[in-house]
Amino acid sequence: MSENKLRREMGFIAALTTVIGTVIGGGVFFKATAVYGATGSASLGLLAWIIGGIITICAGLSGAELAAAIPKTGGMIAYLKHTYGDLTAYLLGWAQTIIYFPANIAALSIIFGTQAVSIFGVPANSNQFTVSIIAVVTAIFITLMNFLGAKTAGSIQSLFTFCKLIPLAILIIFGLLHEGNVTFQLFPVEVGSDRSFLPALGSALLATMFAYDGWILVGNIAGEMKNPKNDLPKAIVFGLAAVMAVYLLINISFLFVLTAEQLASTSTPATEVSKVLFGNFGGKLVSIGILISVFGTINGYTMTGMRVPYVMAREQKLPFSSWFGKLSKTGVPYNAGLFILIVAIFMMFIGGFDLLTDMLVFVIWIFYTLTFIAVYILRKREPDLKRPYKVPFLPLVLSIAIIGGIFIVVNTLMTQTILAFWGIGLTLIGLPVYYMLGKNHVVVDDE
Repeated sequence: MSENKLRREMGFIAALTTVIGTVIGGGVFFKATAVYGATGSASLGLLAWIIGGIITICAGLSGAELAAAIPKTGGMIAYLKHTYGDLTAYLLGWAQTIIYFPANIAALSIIFGTQAVSIFGVPANSNQFTVSIIAVVTAIFITLMNFLGAKTAGSIQSLFTFCKLIPLAILIIFGLLHEGNVTFQLFPVEVGSDRSFLPALGSALLATMFAYDGWILVGNIAGEMKNPKNDLPKAIVFGLAAVMAVYLLINISFLFVLTAEQLASTSTPATEVSKVLFGNFGGKLVSIGILISVFGTINGYTMTGMRVPYVMAREQKLPFSSWFGKLSKTGVPYNAGLFILIVAIFMMFIGGFDLLTDMLVFVIWIFYTLTFIAVYILRKREPDLKRPYKVPFLPLVLSIAIIGGIFIVVNTLMTQTILAFWGIGLTLIGLPVYYMLGKNHVVVDDE
């Protein structure tokens, strides 16, 4: 079926659940450590979750205009190519291939390993080799499962998407009902000792962005909605607002059980909270639920990640494109999947969860910000472009998305300069590759 013949069968409720299911992943269970470690206080930590949610809602509303106007295979790559040309789109695909997808798989696999050893009462910090081995085995197993075909991978994703909501609901309900000695205040908003307000907020905001990531995909459903002009913005606003509410509730429930300092000092905050709420046995049951959630999230990134280098290889934009472009008998780009897996395993041994997620968020937000700016550019350059949906409340919504993106990028450059330069450097390595292979590039129109 060609792209301009997508069947418009999706109503508001289906779009709403798609938004929520796409964004909620594994980060919500573990990013409390980084958020409260950066802020040193509950109030500033919760403010970071709120600001992160507002930026995400505005980002979703902004990106959706391009998704509705340019409903092509490739999503953001197609938007950037249409606006800025082939090189910018290529650099995004390159960054996704060597940074974004491998780093996501690596970071989440590390968390899976950390969570797994904690179930058996083994301290993760002093058993990093064991955590790494579990992470590697997990990533390999999930990749092999995906090699069985898209139907198998999709079935796994559907099952685990539902399962990941169960531990969230349990922790929120019992955490809010918990009567303990832990108290915290929302106002005045304070920063912890030996910290500066803006750098602390910026670092915490960067951490929340990993948990909110995935919003760019919500605009891709525009071509399949019955009434995108009315239903898409509502699905984005209500869906991402629901995600923000869930994230706030889970963090408040955590803070009802443990202090901000205690959350900052553990690599498995959700597990520690569940142990207090349910004891060791009950805590292990909740931890198993969290493992299932993280497993499903890794599967989602594995399933979608291997398609990016495959598409680039079809256009002869990667070295050894004929190798990357091979499909298995089940129609899976297995060589592209192997490459993503190998890079992810390498990353597991050179960086921890927060380091990897901070780098991938920094890099991807450079391209997110370019996407928001593209809305303005195309409004002026192509005023007659058919737009089934337009960003509401201009210029406020789009300005928040752009300013938020610039703040995330600039703050990372200032506070985590080495990490930022690594991300930029790995991305720019794609430039000589692009020009070296330029004469071989081909245009592929996907039906």
